[in-house]
Amino acid sequence: MEGEEFDQLVSFFDGMARTSWLSSIHEKLKIQSGNWKGARILDVGCGTGRLLLRGVDEAEHVTGIDLSSEMIKASQQNFFLHDCDDKSTFLVADAYALPFEDDRFQVSLSTCVMFLLPKPDKGLKELIRVTSPEGTVTMLNPSKKMNQMNAFEYCKKNGLTGFEQTTLLKWSNISTRRHRYSAEHLTDLLKDLGAKQVVHQDVLDGLAMITTVKI
Repeated sequence: MEGEEFDQLVSFFDGMARTSWLSSIHEKLKIQSGNWKGARILDVGCGTGRLLLRGVDEAEHVTGIDLSSEMIKASQQNFFLHDCDDKSTFLVADAYALPFEDDRFQVSLSTCVMFLLPKPDKGLKELIRVTSPEGTVTMLNPSKKMNQMNAFEYCKKNGLTGFEQTTLLKWSNISTRRHRYSAEHLTDLLKDLGAKQVVHQDVLDGLAMITTVKI
């Protein structure tokens, strides 16, 4: 993947991060990831920084990386507008080769990213590498149930229309072309990469799952 693919989609992804369905998942994901107080936090594929904004006041420092330079600019602007740019660092970087030393972060996050990678295990290995012992890696991935029909049924059931529906359906379409996971498959993959404990939480009525890894 190339960062330029996403440069023209800043407004779309920023709007998606503020939809009711993804915003609620972000809140659950933050809780699942553990205590942010005084911690160094990393978000791989940070988009416009909306997830990190949720806990920047608690954290010692937050860091976001993204392939898209325009996403990074948007993150920097969002943090400046919220008067917290002094507690943040945003970099253009590749999930396959994170520019950080081992054990750098207490909490590492990734939403709607790992399943996109041609070789997700390379990105997962890097997430684990930069996370400190006793730290957590928390991510969001589509499950095997995610497809356009099931996503559309979820939208009908929960009254999602317009942009809210469009974003979820687009995510479902991309998921079917990339990677979807069962809890068992993802657990085995992560334990092979060195995870000590893996916990999954279903979201979107089981169409996706939040996975928290203890290192």
